[in-house]
Amino acid sequence: MKTIKTLFTLLLIIPFLSCKNDTPSNGKLNVVTTTSMITDLVKNIGGNHINLKGLMGSGVDPHLYKASEGDVTKLVNADIIFYNGLHLEGKLVEVFEKMGSQTKTPIALGEELDKNTLIGSDYFASNYDPHVWFNIDYFMQFAEKVTQVLIEKDPENEDHYTSNHTSYINKLVALQTKLEGIIETLPKEKRVLVTAHDAFNYFGKAYGFEVVGLQGLSTATEAGVQDVQKLSTFIIEKNIKAIFVESSVPKRTIEALKAAVKSKGHDVSIGGTLYSDALGNAGTIEGTYIGMFEYNVNTIVNALK
Repeated sequence: MKTIKTLFTLLLIIPFLSCKNDTPSNGKLNVVTTTSMITDLVKNIGGNHINLKGLMGSGVDPHLYKASEGDVTKLVNADIIFYNGLHLEGKLVEVFEKMGSQTKTPIALGEELDKNTLIGSDYFASNYDPHVWFNIDYFMQFAEKVTQVLIEKDPENEDHYTSNHTSYINKLVALQTKLEGIIETLPKEKRVLVTAHDAFNYFGKAYGFEVVGLQGLSTATEAGVQDVQKLSTFIIEKNIKAIFVESSVPKRTIEALKAAVKSKGHDVSIGGTLYSDALGNAGTIEGTYIGMFEYNVNTIVNALK
């Protein structure tokens, strides 16, 4: 069934490829992005010199996302497509690969990273954890690649892209320093993060947290009764104060985990909702990568203290 759906999507796109207008609208590059994190990044680098369209908004799960007819139009008219890769957008990868053979420029930013530094998994198709944006150093590398591609496609505005890149990197460096200060207020023995799925392993590695997700790296997998019971025992043994919901994952799994802990005579609170695979609502602080990251860290630290 999956193969049939993919073929249908490709067949839907192919008739439009020859109709694409090669002249960017208003003389600007037409850029399409997938996740809201990448959209925010490209917006910061490209500014008003590009026409930017993001496919996924707040609360959208990229693991399960399917292209709509409206998305097809955006992709067909794109000069550049920036996406995460590493199988995060599993249902869109074949579409991007097909478009790449039609002289478009799809860029899988995650594939640019040194694979030797990535977190592997025996249980995920790509063998790499795709949630790399939770390592700020990796996100800086994303910014470098985006800037490089924009300059290659639009060399007349090189100074604009370079200046924006420098400014954004400075903000990311300042973010790192601020987050380290916040996390230092949380004793190391309390740095155990339990969430709906394994989206925070890069965060854990960077800041010294033990991270446990009820589901695997992809939300396409379901947590079973045994998973809930095993993790509830872990929470009791570790005396964990709070567990966390994710904005892009149904909260029922975490609520079931809380209930399992209670059934064993203990209590654990839900410490709040974290942004994992998507940013918050547009126009809010959490609707930016920097704001999202700071919000997550404050939520985690305040709940676990």
